[in-house]
Amino acid sequence: MATGCTVAGVQASRAVATTHTTTLAANTFHSSDTCSHRLIGIRYIGMSADQPRFQPPDASVAPRYTGIRTFARLPQFPVPHDGVDAAVIGVPFDTATSFRPGARFGPEAIRSASALLRPYNPALDVDVFATLATVDGGDIAITPGNALRTTEQIDAALQPVLRAGIVPLVLGGDHSIVLGELRAQKAVHGPVALVLLDAHADTWDQYYGERYFHGTPFRRAVEEGLVDPSRSLLAGMRGPLYGPGDLDEPLELGFEVITGSELAALSPGEYGERVRSRIGSDDLIRREAGPVFLSFDIDVLDPAWAPGTGTPEVAGLEPRKALAFLRALAGIPFTGFDVVEVSPPYDSAGQVTALHGAAVAYELLTLLAVSRR
Repeated sequence: MATGCTVAGVQASRAVATTHTTTLAANTFHSSDTCSHRLIGIRYIGMSADQPRFQPPDASVAPRYTGIRTFARLPQFPVPHDGVDAAVIGVPFDTATSFRPGARFGPEAIRSASALLRPYNPALDVDVFATLATVDGGDIAITPGNALRTTEQIDAALQPVLRAGIVPLVLGGDHSIVLGELRAQKAVHGPVALVLLDAHADTWDQYYGERYFHGTPFRRAVEEGLVDPSRSLLAGMRGPLYGPGDLDEPLELGFEVITGSELAALSPGEYGERVRSRIGSDDLIRREAGPVFLSFDIDVLDPAWAPGTGTPEVAGLEPRKALAFLRALAGIPFTGFDVVEVSPPYDSAGQVTALHGAAVAYELLTLLAVSRR
């Protein structure tokens, strides 16, 4: 039964008197508490019948810097959870890095920087959070210093989420975490097509004798049958290498590669065409071609825009073009995403890397919203 109430002189929106949990500007409460003392001074953010249950609170009621730091100020729930379309999930692991650590603090920094995000994305004309019931699913438990054990923990945590039909957006964390994500994707959806934007192909066999490292996950993924390299496209690779053979490794595994200089010369439309020519058309993917996963390493951006990362490489993308490349993929029905390698200890005072990480994550949710509307 729908009810309404006025608390402390503030008219509440009509609330559904069920046991559903509802998010306020600064609190989370159950709708049976609609007129309780918890609402004093805070306007209830109601839900209409045609909107998802889970949305950020109204920033015109309480400032964005209030409340617990979740991604885009979304309600936080453990997942899987009924009625959820997408979940933002942190993986604060960084002990598989080869140079600068700190990405364990990436999920926290991206969440904090995301407080300024708003629901409507004008670039793709979609209200992201009115289209998708989205929650912040918190962080996955990890084991510092043990990349293989952490991979297993990520896989175990994400499989139930995927089986519930929820699309995960994972915030890293170094890039080794993607192997656990891909294991879960394979278990639920089958081998995925990989769309990668990264300064590095991450297809080396080992680093310091370690086979589970942030420079090796996509070789392991091919070996384990988690990705279909014939339907995958890696883009943005640049910088000095150990030898000419490094250029051949991803190609020998079956990946198509667009180097950083090639990528910079493409228009967003041309990049979108290259991706679709590799993974299949949007309709074909829905019918038969198989799942698609997008991984975004923040070091694909130039260090001028993303200094806070583990292995920065000069001459990268500027953010405007990177976001345009992502928007060119609108319509592709992705089954998962991640944003990795944001390292706050090396970020600028203005937290520009975290800001860009949050913006990229928002665009990834936008891609999902466009594919669902």
